[in-house]
Amino acid sequence: MVRKLVLILVTATAVGGAAFTPSVASAGWYGYGHRADIRADRADIRADRRDLRRDRADFRRDFRDVRFGRFGDASRDLADLRRDRQDIRRDRSDLRHDRRDLFFDRRGY
Repeated sequence: MVRKLVLILVTATAVGGAAFTPSVASAGWYGYGHRADIRADRADIRADRRDLRRDRADFRRDFRDVRFGRFGDASRDLADLRRDRQDIRRDRSDLRHDRRDLFFDRRGY
């Protein structure tokens, strides 16, 4: 009686444990979707870098007025400088997240 009970418990544990382990398909490694995800991550990184270069160039153009003492132009550009800084911060954060996502996709996490 005890032997049958232990055998039933061990079998139920084995079947239940196998049901809850992650499989390859549930981890996202099924088919060619994995390669497409990596390509999309790389394209996102390229786009973020391009956007970051564009925003930094815009910031430099606007900051030139302050640096050379054209304060009339600088006062008009002050709000634009703040927006540019915020946009650069957001782009750097987005780039960091895309890099992390690519790292995890390539390592299989």
